[in-house]
Amino acid sequence: MPEFAWPWLGLALPLPLLLRALLPPAREAGSALHIPFLGELATLGGDTARRASRGWLPPLAWLLLCLAAMRPVWVGEVEAQPVTGRDLLLAVDVSGSMAAEDMLIAGRVVSRLSAVKVVLGDFLERRVGDRVGLLLFGQRPYLVTPLTFDRGAVRAQLHDSQVGIAGRETAIGDAIGLAVKRLREQPQEQRVLVLLTDGVNTAGVLEPLKAAELARAEGVRVYTVAMGTDAGQRSLFGLALPRAAPEIDEDVLRAVADTTGGAFFRARDTAELAGIYAELDRLEPAAHDAEPLRPRAEFYHWPLAAALLLSLLALASPALRRMDA
Repeated sequence: MPEFAWPWLGLALPLPLLLRALLPPAREAGSALHIPFLGELATLGGDTARRASRGWLPPLAWLLLCLAAMRPVWVGEVEAQPVTGRDLLLAVDVSGSMAAEDMLIAGRVVSRLSAVKVVLGDFLERRVGDRVGLLLFGQRPYLVTPLTFDRGAVRAQLHDSQVGIAGRETAIGDAIGLAVKRLREQPQEQRVLVLLTDGVNTAGVLEPLKAAELARAEGVRVYTVAMGTDAGQRSLFGLALPRAAPEIDEDVLRAVADTTGGAFFRARDTAELAGIYAELDRLEPAAHDAEPLRPRAEFYHWPLAAALLLSLLALASPALRRMDA
């Protein structure tokens, strides 16, 4: 059904009439140059009739502007939100090593971050009913998207992320610490952190194992994913050449997962990376009451566009009269 989000702005509708009644009439300034028969020239060719016919443009434009300001919306029927009660935070490593091209997607070699974007994009589609957030970390961690039901916003932020945007080093412990702080503010008991990294803790002030203890105290399960193949690759003139694999501290990542009641994954390809789906789907959903959702569609842009069009037409009227003359 149609509604107005800000109906009180309709009080501005009679404002031009009030101003006309309250303000004193403008005085006509004396003409510096008197042109005889000016009034007769103005009425030649029916100019008065044309001015009268266009006199409805300003009032109608004002009416449409008021309608646009009142924000007309179409409100749908009440829909219950499917909610499982999980608060799921994704912590993605965007340090310099994530640019290594050693992952395969559809037979094409891509960087580790590109593989994460593809797999997590599909993963987010499966998270119906979960609140999902995104944290990017390199030398420092940054919460990019707070916990939200808007999975499209999380996917868009992940797609726009770039290698090195948070620094070239890797602060795994600080990333876990920031995630625990954000999840601790939520009232739900089911709190999950999925941390994807391809290296070791080389920056930050908090050690990963100490951060894991904090996560366990706050009831946060940490699922760690070690990215990258056993033998990395580098590119020279478009040719893939072998190189020594970058060090991945699997022992620490496994210890973090065990300490918090999560699980450790070794993602050498996209198939192994997608294996986290089944594990997270086995989490027992917690009871959670959500407010019902009523779909809303905004329509303010239609009266606004019509008002702008009429305003342009009113401004062009003097030019049109000169062309008619």
